Amino acid sequence: MRLTGRLHNLRRRFIGSWSIDDPRPIQAKAPYTFFLPSEGRIEALRPGDLVKLVIRSHPPGLEWDAERMWVEVKSIAPEGWTGTLANTPSDMPQLHKGALLEFQPFHIIDLIYEGHRDVSPDPPNREYWDRCMADSCVLNDGVPVYFVYREQPDMADEHDEHPDSGWRIRGDYRDLSDDEIKGRTAEYIAIGKVLNADDSWLHLIDRPIGSAWLRNFDTGEYEPLDDDGGNARS
Repeated sequence: MRLTGRLHNLRRRFIGSWSIDDPRPIQAKAPYTFFLPSEGRIEALRPGDLVKLVIRSHPPGLEWDAERMWVEVKSIAPEGWTGTLANTPSDMPQLHKGALLEFQPFHIIDLIYEGHRDVSPDPPNREYWDRCMADSCVLNDGVPVYFVYREQPDMADEHDEHPDSGWRIRGDYRDLSDDEIKGRTAEYIAIGKVLNADDSWLHLIDRPIGSAWLRNFDTGEYEPLDDDGGNARS
């Protein structure tokens, strides 16, 4: 295994290549967990500033396919920007610190100005890292959210970085048998990951513990359930 890894890295060192990922499709698919700097902040960049890019290895590394690294801006022109790599890659032997890179402003995922810059900061994005329990089919299979309820948080460990929100998210199960519903799996995951898949219930996010809502697919609205849960199956 070690020998295979060494041969793989030698191959990448001598014949490997790299490319810079376009982050815009990622942001479009994950708007609640992946944020990009505004056009105004990018336009204020000058040579000497730092920008962060996603650099992908070809062939992929044994540990990572891509790394997020800082680049010092050297030149800015309409046809493209240049900069030198400010980090030492962890798993990309074909690329080294100080290498000259060519990129476009849309490649930038983060930035640091060198000195003061008279530019308005981006309005803070609300982040949705608190945890919830969600049916895996909502996250992975495109099943729409059907039943949402918020109970007393009880999943988090005291060492967890983000707390349990108490939200429990169920995918559409109207045409399933009880056994099929019981056979579903669930994941303890960031709320933002669920919103990336289906944000139809976002307007309910600040509802208190004890809230329960069922989606009416005819109207597209979420209807509150009574204390007995109405006709919802949990």
